Amino acid sequence: MPLNSPRSKRWLAGLFVCWCGLALAAATPEELLQQLDAYPHSRQISQSQQEVVDYEVGLGAMQKVRGEWRFKHSERLSGTLVRYTWQIVDGFSSAEVMREFLEPLVSEEGTELLFTCDGRACGRGAEWANRVFGERQLYGREDLQRYRVYSLQGERNYRLVAYSSERTEDRQYLHVELLLIAR
Repeated sequence: MPLNSPRSKRWLAGLFVCWCGLALAAATPEELLQQLDAYPHSRQISQSQQEVVDYEVGLGAMQKVRGEWRFKHSERLSGTLVRYTWQIVDGFSSAEVMREFLEPLVSEEGTELLFTCDGRACGRGAEWANRVFGERQLYGREDLQRYRVYSLQGERNYRLVAYSSERTEDRQYLHVELLLIAR
Protein backbone atom coordinates (compact mmCIF):
# COMPACT_ATOMS: atom_id res chain seq x y z
CA MET A 1 0.00 0.00 0.00
CA PRO A 2 1.62 3.35 -1.03
CA LEU A 3 2.39 5.73 1.86
CA ASN A 4 0.40 8.61 0.34
CA SER A 5 -2.74 6.61 -0.47
CA PRO A 6 -5.93 7.60 1.40
CA ARG A 7 -6.14 4.13 2.94
CA SER A 8 -2.55 4.35 4.19
CA LYS A 9 -3.15 7.81 5.65
CA ARG A 10 -6.28 6.64 7.51
CA TRP A 11 -4.43 3.60 8.84
CA LEU A 12 -1.47 5.69 10.02
CA ALA A 13 -3.76 8.32 11.55
CA GLY A 14 -5.66 5.56 13.41
CA LEU A 15 -2.39 4.09 14.62
CA PHE A 16 -1.32 7.56 15.78
CA VAL A 17 -4.57 8.03 17.77
CA CYS A 18 -4.16 4.63 19.43
CA TRP A 19 -0.50 5.35 20.13
CA CYS A 20 -1.34 8.73 21.70
CA GLY A 21 -4.22 7.23 23.71
CA LEU A 22 -1.97 4.52 25.13
CA ALA A 23 0.80 6.99 25.75
CA LEU A 24 -1.51 9.37 27.60
CA ALA A 25 -2.71 6.68 29.97
CA ALA A 26 0.84 6.15 31.25
CA ALA A 27 2.47 9.48 30.51
CA THR A 28 2.63 12.97 31.91
CA PRO A 29 1.91 15.79 29.45
CA GLU A 30 5.67 16.39 29.21
CA GLU A 31 6.28 12.75 28.27
CA LEU A 32 3.47 12.89 25.72
CA LEU A 33 5.19 15.83 23.99
CA GLN A 34 8.43 13.87 23.84
CA GLN A 35 6.56 10.92 22.34
CA LEU A 36 4.96 13.18 19.73
CA ASP A 37 8.49 14.32 18.97
CA ALA A 38 9.20 10.73 17.89
CA TYR A 39 6.15 10.67 15.57
CA PRO A 40 7.51 9.34 12.24
CA HIS A 41 5.81 11.97 10.05
CA SER A 42 7.26 15.00 11.78
CA ARG A 43 10.68 16.61 11.83
CA GLN A 44 11.62 18.73 14.85
CA ILE A 45 12.46 22.33 13.94
CA SER A 46 13.04 23.58 17.49
CA GLN A 47 12.62 22.60 21.12
CA SER A 48 13.24 24.55 24.32
CA GLN A 49 12.51 24.56 28.01
CA GLN A 50 12.74 27.57 30.29
CA GLU A 51 11.40 29.11 33.47
CA VAL A 52 9.03 32.00 32.68
CA VAL A 53 7.51 34.78 34.76
CA ASP A 54 4.24 36.40 33.67
CA TYR A 55 4.22 34.52 30.36
CA GLU A 56 1.31 35.71 28.22
CA VAL A 57 -1.04 33.01 26.97
CA GLY A 58 -3.44 34.28 24.31
CA LEU A 59 -7.12 33.66 24.99
CA GLY A 60 -8.31 35.67 22.02
CA ALA A 61 -7.40 36.58 18.47
CA MET A 62 -4.52 38.90 17.59
CA GLN A 63 -5.74 42.42 16.87
CA LYS A 64 -4.17 45.80 16.29
CA VAL A 65 -4.93 48.32 19.05
CA ARG A 66 -3.51 51.86 18.71
CA GLY A 67 -0.90 50.62 16.26
CA GLU A 68 0.24 47.70 18.44
CA TRP A 69 -0.57 44.00 17.97
CA ARG A 70 -2.12 42.37 21.05
CA PHE A 71 -4.34 39.51 22.09
CA LYS A 72 -8.00 40.38 22.44
CA HIS A 73 -7.86 38.53 25.81
CA SER A 74 -4.96 36.82 27.58
CA GLU A 75 -3.69 35.59 30.91
CA ARG A 76 -0.22 35.83 32.42
CA LEU A 77 1.24 32.80 34.15
CA SER A 78 4.58 31.75 35.63
CA GLY A 79 6.19 28.32 35.60
CA THR A 80 8.17 25.96 33.36
CA LEU A 81 7.52 26.35 29.63
CA VAL A 82 8.32 23.54 27.18
CA ARG A 83 8.04 24.41 23.47
CA TYR A 84 8.24 22.19 20.37
CA THR A 85 7.91 23.06 16.70
CA TRP A 86 7.66 20.34 14.06
CA GLN A 87 7.44 20.30 10.30
CA ILE A 88 4.83 17.76 9.23
CA VAL A 89 6.04 15.59 6.35
CA ASP A 90 5.03 12.66 4.14
CA GLY A 91 1.81 14.24 2.85
CA PHE A 92 0.11 14.67 6.23
CA SER A 93 -1.47 18.01 7.09
CA SER A 94 -0.57 19.94 10.22
CA ALA A 95 -4.28 20.34 11.02
CA GLU A 96 -4.77 16.57 10.84
CA VAL A 97 -1.79 15.86 13.13
CA MET A 98 -2.89 18.57 15.59
CA ARG A 99 -6.42 17.15 15.73
CA GLU A 100 -5.11 13.61 16.29
CA PHE A 101 -2.67 14.82 18.96
CA LEU A 102 -5.34 16.78 20.87
CA GLU A 103 -8.12 14.19 20.62
CA PRO A 104 -6.98 11.95 23.51
CA LEU A 105 -6.06 14.97 25.63
CA VAL A 106 -9.39 16.76 25.37
CA SER A 107 -11.37 13.75 26.52
CA GLU A 108 -9.42 13.50 29.78
CA GLU A 109 -11.09 14.55 33.03
CA GLY A 110 -9.87 17.96 34.16
CA THR A 111 -9.31 19.26 30.62
CA GLU A 112 -11.05 22.47 29.64
CA LEU A 113 -10.93 24.29 26.31
CA LEU A 114 -10.17 27.94 27.06
CA PHE A 115 -9.97 29.33 23.52
CA THR A 116 -10.10 28.17 19.93
CA CYS A 117 -9.92 29.88 16.56
CA ASP A 118 -9.49 28.85 12.95
CA GLY A 119 -8.39 30.72 9.87
CA ARG A 120 -8.70 34.47 9.63
CA ALA A 121 -10.63 34.60 12.91
CA CYS A 122 -7.25 34.12 14.66
CA GLY A 123 -5.77 37.31 13.23
CA ARG A 124 -2.67 37.77 11.10
CA GLY A 125 -0.49 34.69 10.69
CA ALA A 126 2.70 36.77 10.59
CA GLU A 127 1.95 38.11 14.07
CA TRP A 128 1.42 34.60 15.46
CA ALA A 129 4.63 33.34 13.87
CA ASN A 130 6.91 36.24 14.75
CA ARG A 131 5.52 38.05 17.80
CA VAL A 132 3.76 35.28 19.70
CA PHE A 133 5.89 32.21 19.01
CA GLY A 134 9.15 33.68 17.64
CA GLU A 135 9.23 30.99 14.93
CA ARG A 136 9.22 32.57 11.47
CA GLN A 137 8.67 29.15 9.84
CA LEU A 138 5.15 29.13 11.28
CA TYR A 139 4.03 31.93 8.99
CA GLY A 140 1.54 30.51 6.53
CA ARG A 141 -1.82 31.05 4.91
CA GLU A 142 -4.13 32.82 7.31
CA ASP A 143 -7.14 30.80 6.18
CA LEU A 144 -5.36 27.55 7.19
CA GLN A 145 -4.10 28.44 10.69
CA ARG A 146 -5.55 26.88 13.86
CA TYR A 147 -4.99 27.80 17.51
CA ARG A 148 -6.15 26.03 20.68
CA VAL A 149 -5.59 26.66 24.40
CA TYR A 150 -6.46 24.06 27.04
CA SER A 151 -6.30 23.99 30.81
CA LEU A 152 -5.13 20.58 32.05
CA GLN A 153 -5.90 20.12 35.75
CA GLY A 154 -4.86 17.23 37.93
CA GLU A 155 -2.02 16.66 40.36
CA ARG A 156 -0.29 19.48 38.48
CA ASN A 157 -1.87 22.32 36.50
CA TYR A 158 -0.87 23.09 32.91
CA ARG A 159 -1.76 25.27 29.97
CA LEU A 160 -1.44 23.55 26.62
CA VAL A 161 -1.20 25.74 23.53
CA ALA A 162 -1.31 24.23 20.02
CA TYR A 163 -0.93 26.14 16.75
CA SER A 164 -0.88 24.67 13.25
CA SER A 165 -0.04 26.50 10.06
CA GLU A 166 0.32 25.65 6.40
CA ARG A 167 2.32 27.49 3.76
CA THR A 168 2.18 24.86 1.05
CA GLU A 169 1.54 21.14 0.91
CA ASP A 170 5.24 20.53 1.69
CA ARG A 171 5.58 23.22 4.36
CA GLN A 172 3.19 22.45 7.20
CA TYR A 173 4.02 23.09 10.84
CA LEU A 174 2.75 22.25 14.30
CA HIS A 175 3.82 24.26 17.35
CA VAL A 176 2.94 23.09 20.88
CA GLU A 177 3.66 24.81 24.18
CA LEU A 178 3.13 23.22 27.58
CA LEU A 179 3.31 25.48 30.62
CA LEU A 180 3.56 23.79 34.02
CA ILE A 181 2.06 26.47 36.24
CA ALA A 182 4.03 27.33 39.37
CA ARG A 183 2.04 27.08 42.56
